[in-house]
Amino acid sequence: MDRYTQLVNTPIGKTVAKQVGLPKPVPLKRHTPGAPVVDGRVLLGGAPGGRLAQSLAQVLADAGAEVSTPLRPDLRAAAAEAGLDAAPWTPQASVDHRYAALVFDATGITESAQLDELHAFFHPTIRKVARCGRAIVLGTPPESARKPAEAVAQRALEGFTRAIGKEIGRGATVQLVYVEPGAEDQLAGTVRFFLSPRSAFVSAQVVRIGKEGGKVPSDFDWERPLAGKVALVTGASRGIGAAIASTLARDGAHVVGLDVPALEEDLKAVAAGIGGSALALDITDADAPRAIASYLRREHRGVDVVVHNAGITRDRTLGRMDADRWNAVIAVNLSSIERITDALIEGGRKAVLNEGGRIVCVSSISGIAGNAGQTNYATSKAGVIGIVNAYAPELARRGATINAVAPGFIETQMTAKVPLAIREAGRRMSSLWQGGLPVDVAEAIAWFASPATGGVNGNVVRVCGQSLLGA
Repeated sequence: MDRYTQLVNTPIGKTVAKQVGLPKPVPLKRHTPGAPVVDGRVLLGGAPGGRLAQSLAQVLADAGAEVSTPLRPDLRAAAAEAGLDAAPWTPQASVDHRYAALVFDATGITESAQLDELHAFFHPTIRKVARCGRAIVLGTPPESARKPAEAVAQRALEGFTRAIGKEIGRGATVQLVYVEPGAEDQLAGTVRFFLSPRSAFVSAQVVRIGKEGGKVPSDFDWERPLAGKVALVTGASRGIGAAIASTLARDGAHVVGLDVPALEEDLKAVAAGIGGSALALDITDADAPRAIASYLRREHRGVDVVVHNAGITRDRTLGRMDADRWNAVIAVNLSSIERITDALIEGGRKAVLNEGGRIVCVSSISGIAGNAGQTNYATSKAGVIGIVNAYAPELARRGATINAVAPGFIETQMTAKVPLAIREAGRRMSSLWQGGLPVDVAEAIAWFASPATGGVNGNVVRVCGQSLLGA
């Protein structure tokens, strides 16, 4: 927690902030092992004719959530079939309650006139969301709509969720999840992530779930979803990379941390702390992809999760940027990812990436919005998004996935060196009015890496607290 956030959450600080009109960031709740998925009551609603009520009720039941539903018969029946003892809800009931989460099935909205269902549900409840609460809207991908009117109405959900993300306050977050018809049994991993404190710094994002992934087994271990898996994390010696390695190890993976030889001692310390392995090499070397693939095949019989985290900056405005600065950033941040990925997936069934593998890339909001003085970095990180788009269809045919996170302002050693005024602007220019932590990026990567998210492929999710920069 930064000093400003600490200050405005003291009794005197709250008073001064209110009088002067200063932003009041709420300390975010983050995951602790063994904690419930959601701590408090969840209100489950939806438009008539929606197709996700039963699946959502089952996810909530399996997560051990307390649930309320409107009195509508279909919602009450879905809750009962899932074994939920759901309390009845009416708009008047919101007066005396705070909700840990609002979950709304919008798949029944097939024309713009029916968007009033959003108002009817959220108008009496949005100000009753608890501190660090959640709101999740689920819809049908517009490209999967049966008629143009339905596509229009479903696309409108994006504007709705992004707007309430900027209104909800109190450290709460809002998400939109588009669920392809036929993917109704693919909800658990994503809904649990967005309900939980693991998604503390992710807000106003749009995620698409496809039907390729397969149903999560009833005996799935949600506390250690990566048990028995091998994960490769590049740039693992410090900062976000070290947090990724630690989080994947917490979830059960044996982590192979990779970094340049100059940071080998730091890398070994990280690996020793999580019971992992260290691999020191320069990913831009011509032989690096072959060396990585050979090591993983020889020492671990392949790899299940690959996290392309390694990255550098060499900032200058374009007119002052020499070719060496440009080329170094493109080589590390983009070209090496292509070369390593190709080496790990070539060979069909004999590929180093195991069946059901997960590839997660680290992009940046600079790759979405651009940034002055970072044309090389923004170009490379936009290219990372291009990798996700280009490789997703091929990996889907192999039963694997590729996705990316795009961090915003994250509190690291690097951002600590940024001049104070720029650092404070970066922290406050989001709907959560604060910077994120390395673990926030790591939690999003762990969600993508989970066997429970096989239907999540080709997505780019910003970990930025709904930064006001870019899209």
